[in-house]
Amino acid sequence: MNIFQLSCFLAVAEHLNFAKAAEQLHVTHPAVSQQIQALEKELNVKLFIRTTRSVRLTEEGRTFLNDARQMVAISERAKKRFESAQYKEIDILSVGCDNFPSMFALADTLEKLRTKLPGLHPRLQVIPFRYIYRMLEEGDLDVVVGFKESFGSKNSAIYKEIIKVPMVCVCSADHPLSRQSQVSLKDLKEEKLVLFLPSNAKASHPVAQMQGELMGGKLPSEFYFCESAEAITVLVTAGYGVSVLPDILVPQTPEISKIPLAEDKTASFGVYYKSLQGNPALKAFVQCVKESLSS
Repeated sequence: MNIFQLSCFLAVAEHLNFAKAAEQLHVTHPAVSQQIQALEKELNVKLFIRTTRSVRLTEEGRTFLNDARQMVAISERAKKRFESAQYKEIDILSVGCDNFPSMFALADTLEKLRTKLPGLHPRLQVIPFRYIYRMLEEGDLDVVVGFKESFGSKNSAIYKEIIKVPMVCVCSADHPLSRQSQVSLKDLKEEKLVLFLPSNAKASHPVAQMQGELMGGKLPSEFYFCESAEAITVLVTAGYGVSVLPDILVPQTPEISKIPLAEDKTASFGVYYKSLQGNPALKAFVQCVKESLSS
């Protein structure tokens, strides 16, 4: 099915005459007949009843009439949009994160970027960890915002650290630990823990290391595993246990307390990209991230 076939159908439906339809479209009578036959074959219905004296729409033809009008109208509208003298190519910056809290942290960054590059269209995507760096490698993303990972030689992207994010103990507001000025890893030995699934802990490498320390010597019944930081905060709020997360992943809400760790653990947070060369929008974005998060 193509727009020319639909145009032929609409012209015949309007005039109920193949010759007049051909004249309107500036093509031959056989060309119109051929397009209608191809359309009928594709739809597997008869659109017109044709005799030597008349042409009229079938019931199926009447049903299809509105669909055909809408499809032709959409096509015309799309062509006119790009024919406009005001049209210019949209400059897109594709930004990926593997969790929503990291994306929410970019609001101030994007406000600064809008001031510097008002014509830029940021495209924000939350993508699972197992895919996101492959998409960066293949050019489907311009930049990934997140924690520094341990790739070895498997990833050729450049990492630029923006800030060191403190790891914090996360507990419900009415938990006894919420009254402490700081929490040690020893304090957490007696607590039930809400943690990332081991397969998902790779999404935040410092978290994986911390989880390994906390899980030592505990029974399976003392863990609750989650697929995301959002799920962890829900179970913590509900009193299932406590967790340790980078501060940036924990929402500001009165139901949750964030207590500094006595061990002063941090996680490196920054951006991954292939190159800043020839990409002024990406260069501006990296600068805005630094200005926003460092302050």
